[in-house]
Amino acid sequence: MGKLAFRNSLSTILVLFLTLSTSLCVWAQTSGIILSDDEGKTIYAKNPDNPLIPASTLKILTSLAAIKTLGPDFHFQTWACYDETTCDLYLKGFGDPLFISEEINKFAHQISHHLFKQVSEGIIPSAVIRDIIVDQTYYAPHITIPGAGSSSNPYDATNGALCANFNTIFLKWDRRNRQYISAERQTPFPDILARQITPGSKKADRILLSHDLRQDYPGILMHYFLKEPGVKVTGSVRTGKFIGSDEGCIVYTSAFSLADIIEKLLKFSNNFIANQLMLTMGARTFGPPATLEKGTAVLNKFAEETLGLRNVAIVEGSGLSRRNQLTPGQMKDILIAFMPWYELLRKDENEFYKTGTLSDVRSRAGFIRGKNNRLYPFVIMLNQTSTGYDAIRRMLKGKVDLAP
Repeated sequence: MGKLAFRNSLSTILVLFLTLSTSLCVWAQTSGIILSDDEGKTIYAKNPDNPLIPASTLKILTSLAAIKTLGPDFHFQTWACYDETTCDLYLKGFGDPLFISEEINKFAHQISHHLFKQVSEGIIPSAVIRDIIVDQTYYAPHITIPGAGSSSNPYDATNGALCANFNTIFLKWDRRNRQYISAERQTPFPDILARQITPGSKKADRILLSHDLRQDYPGILMHYFLKEPGVKVTGSVRTGKFIGSDEGCIVYTSAFSLADIIEKLLKFSNNFIANQLMLTMGARTFGPPATLEKGTAVLNKFAEETLGLRNVAIVEGSGLSRRNQLTPGQMKDILIAFMPWYELLRKDENEFYKTGTLSDVRSRAGFIRGKNNRLYPFVIMLNQTSTGYDAIRRMLKGKVDLAP
């Protein structure tokens, strides 16, 4: 081999070596894996104490904190109050993340039944409502979630005390009438919305409502649904302060338990639901209004005092922010505590799991069910590299297959 060829070969080998060394160094610093048995005994670990970005696997911690703080059988409530003097109807929300069209419709029928009963008893002359007034004050206004964008995309939906349909509406193009209509049978598209919404070029699209519309949207839907049972609404929808009390108001209790909500949260990785739970926990623990600071204080205190995790950093509840940090070992401890509710996670054959993805971040946490029906908690956290993700999963499953 000539000197020039030798030098070129040596140079190539050195470049490959340096590249491999650098990759291994980055992997070692920015990735972690752990697999344990159901008692927490480690079977395999790689960098289990590295603080890393958990991405959406953080939702497991938020779910666990909600179960422990609110209880798995907790049901959100929404209040209504009818002012017999002004004929105004007041609505007050407390953070229900699943205040969807079907629920609002049922609430409208509950309100109409109350009004017609009052008419029959001679308390009010007729079932007529002037204005519908929406109280959003259980949450502080303009809460900004770290890591969330400010786009009009549904995944950037903002949080609030009374939000209908995740602050979104799903529209499709009606070719016959050449106009947009609701893509959901259960959700109307009233003229007041049609005048204020400009859909994009897509023939079917879920649209995030503007900030002003988000505040009034629950009242707009209530206005529509009250017409079906025969209640007349003569005025408009606006925001204001609730005048009633818990004793004299009409209380609607959500059909969804907290366990139901968490199952949907984990299945669809819904950022909005996760942060609604986080904010509601803050308001119920420290008093309203709900704020980001109160909500994250609950999560960090729960992680430290209840789970015994030290030096965690949680700045919101969904995993959107890169400032959230946990170690794989800490995530394993979270999974051990979450084990009684493992079936709320997504399932794929013998694996119950939650994934997390951000730019240059890929994570997965959950349980592998072994041949002995034991659950084996596992955590994969890859930051700044996705190298080996599938191979790591196969390796962990292989170790579970070999477990006694």
